[in-house]
Amino acid sequence: MSAVVKIENLRKNFGAFAAVDGISFRVRAGECFGLLGPNGAGKTSTIRMLYGYSPPSGGRLQLFGRDLLPNLRELKYRVGICQQEDNLDPDLSVFDNLRVFARYFNLPPERAESEAISLLRFFGLEGRSGSRIQELSGGMKRRLVLARSLINRPELLILDEPTTGLDPQSRHQVWDRLEELKSRGLTILITTHYMEEAARLCDRLIIMDRGKVLVEGSPADLVRSHIGGEVIEAAAPDDGMRNFLRERKILFEDLGHRLLVYQGADEALFERLARDFCPEGCTLRRATLEDVFLRLTGRDLRE
Repeated sequence: MSAVVKIENLRKNFGAFAAVDGISFRVRAGECFGLLGPNGAGKTSTIRMLYGYSPPSGGRLQLFGRDLLPNLRELKYRVGICQQEDNLDPDLSVFDNLRVFARYFNLPPERAESEAISLLRFFGLEGRSGSRIQELSGGMKRRLVLARSLINRPELLILDEPTTGLDPQSRHQVWDRLEELKSRGLTILITTHYMEEAARLCDRLIIMDRGKVLVEGSPADLVRSHIGGEVIEAAAPDDGMRNFLRERKILFEDLGHRLLVYQGADEALFERLARDFCPEGCTLRRATLEDVFLRLTGRDLRE
């Protein structure tokens, strides 16, 4: 399958600080590819290089088989971008935010209006066509920003944390629309802090930290290889439990007040731990992408 995005040894330096430190990955045509990582991991710096906002400090960046910077103007016509900020024009109506934005792609007025009407219908905003931006809810604004990023019918859609700050209902509405776009064959590159979002939308993803790629794969494969099928959570563990797990070489993470058992967690082990070592209680649950993320990047807060 052809690569829509091809990144090789990409770097971005700010003085002596390496925000992106030699990362490589490919995004295949028709897939949804995710960039995950804590704050400061280099996700947004990577995205900004991808759409030409910030020049790379080194490495190679290709879109549709062509080097980005020498062909930037032409390639921009094939890309849609949904940034983190809701940078809509407050002086224009909902409809005119789309119609005016279409001018950047030299769309004829008739086609611009047709695309705007179609996109407003697709995102459930047709009843708000004449509304001012200030009259929209947060979820409506994000759907409008998404609609705007599709006005040129892009072959690649770049989404930088598209659902941050949305309530659960609005988030699921956006997910439904993105899944439909993906089913039509649109290639999507997304950064997100929501592990549920990544697990639901992404065919493959990378987890980054401190400018480097830690792992790459499908959400299910990453969970299976780094955590296992299930996780046991034990409250108030004692040294007896810790020694029991170490003697049997069972992988666990010790958080002091809580202990997480990974590879090897199953019903039999859960029953043994609950009976002999868990006076405060144990829980057996399915492993998730969030378990992988926290195990690889740590649990400390980031600035």
